[in-house]
Amino acid sequence: MSIPPKQTDKVKVSGVILVDKPYGMTSQQVVSKVKYLFKSPIHNSKKAGHTGTLDPMATGLLPICLGEATKFSHYQLDADKAYQATILLGSQTDTGDAEGQIVKTIPVPKFDEADLEEIAQRFLGAQQQIPPMYSALKKDGKKLYEYARAGIEVERLPRDIIIKAIDLKALDNEQIQLMVTCTKGTYVRVLGEDIAKAMGTLGHLSALRRLKVGRFDIDNAVTLSALETQTLDSRQAQLMPVDACIDIDMSLTLTAEQCKRIHMGQRLNVFAQLTDKLRDYISNKVSNELSINIDKFTHDESDDIVNTRLLEHEIPIDIRLIDEQGQFLGLGAVSLNGRLQPKKLIQR
Repeated sequence: MSIPPKQTDKVKVSGVILVDKPYGMTSQQVVSKVKYLFKSPIHNSKKAGHTGTLDPMATGLLPICLGEATKFSHYQLDADKAYQATILLGSQTDTGDAEGQIVKTIPVPKFDEADLEEIAQRFLGAQQQIPPMYSALKKDGKKLYEYARAGIEVERLPRDIIIKAIDLKALDNEQIQLMVTCTKGTYVRVLGEDIAKAMGTLGHLSALRRLKVGRFDIDNAVTLSALETQTLDSRQAQLMPVDACIDIDMSLTLTAEQCKRIHMGQRLNVFAQLTDKLRDYISNKVSNELSINIDKFTHDESDDIVNTRLLEHEIPIDIRLIDEQGQFLGLGAVSLNGRLQPKKLIQR
């Protein structure tokens, strides 16, 4: 009888899979299910996580990182997201969606497409939004929804968000469809409530579906039910590379000796390997990071300008690291002075 390999001998499952989250499941439940579906006597899928929570009532795109890909999941946490939602007008719930209890109702005024277009334009662009009480944000170590369930409302600071695209369409006299692309941290539930108020009524979300996360699209996602029916080989074939979440296009090729050194955590001097293209990339990133506007400095602050200029060549910028065979090694931070610091490296 053959003996299965020890846990330490198992092959670590690494990569990104796009899942179409079903209604009623928490994001963590979906992660647990995916971990189970990628597990086998020779595969270890214990390490996994998603790139941004969806409420149980929400459906749609949930990128899930497995193994080494979890090191880079934060790039999608910070990415823009696109949603399709249905706003039911005339009633407000304590949660802002259909999962909550109705706390107030008022009549719905008449509206047309021109009204919706004008209201949509009001919400376009940079603004501040106060997070809802029913959220996982923490206050004094407790999640806001824990206070809300206890009937306690606490003060929440407004957060900066940007609505990059928005469209409103009438479905009937009491429902409108919302299509929105927004920055991280935007609560579509709150946006739905605010839109209803701008229309002179109340409202809450009766449906919510995430369509995009950064460069990931719902059209490329697989449902859990479809994933369950597949063989392990078919599931493995759908895994995207471990660096799929990273939105950095610039890379630096390291020699075999340099690869050994960075895996020991050593810094490298790669000044001679900085091409003109790479230098331009670093310079542009540094300028964006500093956002220097010399006009805002007074004469007395001229030394600050000089000091900042001197520091520009030392500011590290993240880039991809690859070996001479083109294999992805991880991320490093390189500055114009040629200093390279390894940041997040994958294990093979």
